[in-house]
Amino acid sequence: MNRMAGAALLQVKDVVKYFGGLPALNGVSLAVREGEILGIVGPNGSGKSTLINVVSGYHRADKGQIWFEGYDLARLEPHRIAELGVARTYQIPRPFGRMTLLENVAVACMFGARGRRGKDVREQAMGWLEFTGLAQVAASPVSSLTLHQRKMLELARALACRPRLLFVDEVLAGLSAAELEEGIRLLRRVHEMGITVVVVEHIMRAVVSLCHRVVVLHFGQTIAAGPTKEVLRHPEVVAAYLGKEYA
Repeated sequence: MNRMAGAALLQVKDVVKYFGGLPALNGVSLAVREGEILGIVGPNGSGKSTLINVVSGYHRADKGQIWFEGYDLARLEPHRIAELGVARTYQIPRPFGRMTLLENVAVACMFGARGRRGKDVREQAMGWLEFTGLAQVAASPVSSLTLHQRKMLELARALACRPRLLFVDEVLAGLSAAELEEGIRLLRRVHEMGITVVVVEHIMRAVVSLCHRVVVLHFGQTIAAGPTKEVLRHPEVVAAYLGKEYA
């Protein structure tokens, strides 16, 4: 958590994304430094998930630049972006419904950065299920999982891609207090493995506990960025998002 962040691993510059003629992202710029945990916060509809979708290749940016270690991600397909070492979770978990947990994670092992095929895939997959607390239900169908387990499976699949940069989209939302604390500890362990993490989250307890810096989006624009506690006291951020308790 206290490790010094390095140079920019990801740079997003003046990115614009339209849906139906309306800008979901309207000139967003930010940098993710290697070795940090960066938080992206903002009200619903501010463009947080759209930003992840654009960076990961799920949507194409209409304007702007996205650079990851010299690669122009705006020009690449999602599978190539994953191969470069960028992974993400989805706000609504999207597992393969007819597969077991082990099979779901094994697929991710084969299609991430330095994807592997062979007898060690199942061993790798089981390792990530153990890491996320799901080893005991590895042979279970996805349909049997609780919300917490689905969220952890989503994280296990992303980690199985062996990312250098991981986007976590509200993986802690909807969890109990105990599950939330467990999730915070787990994300700290992910960071300690050398993975740069971007946390998109509404739960301020998690943001303050985890994030070295935060970027605040509002109506598809960046309205503040910097050290977490300083930004969360910024008058414009309080007015746009947090409310009186943070004033």
